[in-house]
Amino acid sequence: MRVEFLLIAKSELDDAVKYYNLQVDGLGNRYKNEAQSTIKRMSIFPMAYIEVRSQVRRCIMHKFPYSIYYSIQENMVLILAIAHQHRKPDYWIKRVVY
Repeated sequence: MRVEFLLIAKSELDDAVKYYNLQVDGLGNRYKNEAQSTIKRMSIFPMAYIEVRSQVRRCIMHKFPYSIYYSIQENMVLILAIAHQHRKPDYWIKRVVY
């Protein structure tokens, strides 16, 4: 299934990569690889993950404390947020379009 990001979700991914690279050289790249692997799993098995709100699902990344929130729209997975699991829960809800 095709994958698209809201611009703000793409920005969250890029910000996390920068943050981790500042912490330890190369860690941001490992984070990005893990995010890409998670997104690939989501695109292959979009219905496999828990629905946390009406038409919004959550996939938890391995190795990093992030969740990816997405909706399935026709033949596309739309990534709404890449959210740290321990910060500002549900901040992304206003991004949901019904």
